[in-house]
Amino acid sequence: MTVGLKRVYAAPSPKDGTRVLVDRLWPRGLTKEAAALDAWLKDLAPSDELRKWFHARPQQWIKFREKYLQELRGETAHQALEQLYDMRNKRRHLTLLFASKNEEHNNALVLKQLLEGDRKPPTGTGPVRAAAGKRARAARRR
Repeated sequence: MTVGLKRVYAAPSPKDGTRVLVDRLWPRGLTKEAAALDAWLKDLAPSDELRKWFHARPQQWIKFREKYLQELRGETAHQALEQLYDMRNKRRHLTLLFASKNEEHNNALVLKQLLEGDRKPPTGTGPVRAAAGKRARAARRR
């Protein structure tokens, strides 16, 4: 399985395999036919707040990545991430599409790293996990 990255405005290619748009907003001036998508997983995209924050601070890539991984821990994003992992497992080639002009630093790159196993996927940190962690620490102190 290979995972590629491509601007959604670039011409589709048979080598793209399954084409998945991972932006929350539909790309301006692009028709559905021209996009040639197999899926649009907008729940995988960063929140509008985080997207705007990073657009104003592109030099803060590492901080953006951390915040984005935090967002991917949410239930809706986690479900979409599971869909993406499922697509990766069923296809020979998967291309993540994005509209950003910044081709080196964007949310699609973070998702590619997760799919390729280069980075650890986000884990849940909800109240149940926090309580379990407190119990484990208390047991160690005894």
